Amino acid sequence: MTSFKENFVWILLITLCFFSHSSASYNPHRAEPATPKKLLYLLEPPLQVEVAGRRGDNVTLPCILRTKPNHYKIKWTKLESEHMGQQNVIMISNANAFKPYGHVGQRASLQRAHTMDASLLLSNVELGDDGRYRCELINGIEDENIVITLRIEGVVFPYQSKRGRYKFNFHEAKQACAEQDGILSTYNQLYRAWTEGLDWCNAGWIYDGTVHYPVVHPRPVCGGELPAGIRSYGPKDKNHDRFDAFCFTSQISGSVFYIFGSFSYDQAVHACKHQGSELALVGQLYAAWRFQKYDHCNGGWLKDGSVRFPIINPRKHCGGIPEAGVRSFGFPSKTAHLYGAYCYR
Repeated sequence: MTSFKENFVWILLITLCFFSHSSASYNPHRAEPATPKKLLYLLEPPLQVEVAGRRGDNVTLPCILRTKPNHYKIKWTKLESEHMGQQNVIMISNANAFKPYGHVGQRASLQRAHTMDASLLLSNVELGDDGRYRCELINGIEDENIVITLRIEGVVFPYQSKRGRYKFNFHEAKQACAEQDGILSTYNQLYRAWTEGLDWCNAGWIYDGTVHYPVVHPRPVCGGELPAGIRSYGPKDKNHDRFDAFCFTSQISGSVFYIFGSFSYDQAVHACKHQGSELALVGQLYAAWRFQKYDHCNGGWLKDGSVRFPIINPRKHCGGIPEAGVRSFGFPSKTAHLYGAYCYR
């Protein structure tokens, strides 16, 4: 006859197994694998659809109907990053009417190359147009959508206050980029710049309010011997924490040129004005370097009071650094130091 003690042990083991199985199976945060919904009306695009363009271009974001329901609307929306928590409707259209919304909507229209075409035409692309766009067919309970990415081709440049390192809160960093013909970089733009060789030890704000810095060549003075990559400080207080900025710009409509001379800052301003131009912004010099392959070995004043020069083909007596880039002399005295001038026209 089985003893009470043995029965108790068996009951305890069965109970423990039950609770062990239950706790392993239940996870309120576990997401079931999503099965992609087969589209009935929209033509499924290739995976990771991306359209590339530069500032000032006209671009087309494709969205094609496979078949038409009897009554439907097309809605295009720009999807902002999760940190921003916003969705911006660009336009809503049906067979008879078209209604634009917001700043982007004023530059948007439907391509309508044929009766099944709901592609979005976006004219005069701006820096802030970079991101993800959703084409949504609204048809009662059978709504469906596709997402297209618009990538603005450009260049990321680190920017520091003339007062020194780590002087910008988030809002000041945003304003500083705007004053230099740019916007705060997105994480994707910073990551792409890192893959292209951007190596910078100072941490800077980016568009979503987080702080990072890209390291290609790990060294003790730049975060220790951690592997190469994007070092992150995560989200920071936008009003009180202070860092530098990572700005993003794209192609320019004008051109940058150099005036030889030994100018103070004020003399450089007048030299450019005499040529029907003005001192170039930092973003304009970077854009000329990137898109126009501008290469010049002489330091020159820029509008913000900094002195820089762009190098495409590194050479021994031109900065002494083996990588291409825009070299900086910082913010020297506007009266005691003499340089040439980089002008924009």
